[in-house]
Amino acid sequence: MNKIDYLRISLIDKCNFRCQYCMPEDQELSYLLSSEILTKSELLTLIKKVFIPLGFTKFRLTGGEPLLRPDLPQIVTEIINLPQTEDVALTTNGYLLQEKSHLLFNAGLRRINISLDSLNPQTFDKIIGNKNKTRWHKTWTGIQTAYEVGFNPLKLNVVIIPDVNDHEILELAALTIQRNWHVRFIEFMPIGNSQLFSEKAWIPSSEIRTQIKAKWGLEESNIKGNGPADVFKIPHSKGTLGFISQMSECFCDRCNRIRLSADGWLRPCLLNETGQIDLKTALRQGMKSEKMREKVAELLLLKPDINFKERDSGTQNNNYMRTMSQIGG
Repeated sequence: MNKIDYLRISLIDKCNFRCQYCMPEDQELSYLLSSEILTKSELLTLIKKVFIPLGFTKFRLTGGEPLLRPDLPQIVTEIINLPQTEDVALTTNGYLLQEKSHLLFNAGLRRINISLDSLNPQTFDKIIGNKNKTRWHKTWTGIQTAYEVGFNPLKLNVVIIPDVNDHEILELAALTIQRNWHVRFIEFMPIGNSQLFSEKAWIPSSEIRTQIKAKWGLEESNIKGNGPADVFKIPHSKGTLGFISQMSECFCDRCNRIRLSADGWLRPCLLNETGQIDLKTALRQGMKSEKMREKVAELLLLKPDINFKERDSGTQNNNYMRTMSQIGG
């Protein structure tokens, strides 16, 4: 097991299944930003007094959709300015990047991952469940804006789903040829959608690599990221291709991260809900930082190697309480 030093922080838990783009109305957003989630001050207290003393130096801000938080630039700046911080990154669906790329870049952020599962507007809208309102063009414009602002390289996360967007593999891979973009093909992991575990709802990374290699060739890249991706590149391309194979090639032994939900629950891994710690309640009830550190340290020692074939051991009654997008991916 790797040293656990990477904390994924969900800033707003929102959405179900692949519907990442259902932007809440003002009233609903006010609820999402209510006392149910950690405030900026609470989050920074946990980072400074609990996680950093335990050796955490890398942080990813995610969701739901983190760009919905009005205080996101301030959160980014404060985490980056901590002397122990080695890396801060953000994962977004990209819908609000056109308006917020400059703010994030000026706040000090330099690494950003954007979910983009299709280059076809109709397929894209089908995947995200757009409620009769297209989201593709604004998302694509946001991606272009982020790149122009200075997020270079840019990383795109692609989940390939059989009979939905699998015909776009080569088109998506081609984005890396002329641009310094890193495309990451991620095997679909149906957390919270248990009926899909019994079906082959994902395409193995090996099959995707085979398609790309047959078209252009494929070589190993000397670029290594902070995550579990196996990184390759099309010969002479500017960008890279990564493959995250949590379904076909379990990488639990390489996992170096745990997840903090927007409402303060610390989760040891995507497939384990049984060992969670409610840090928000502990903090608001006045638990001392030393005691919270002890609880988190115990959780790190117990962090199990649960892959999807053993998923039931990480649930209560074999049912997950939260979907992938609610956990923060």
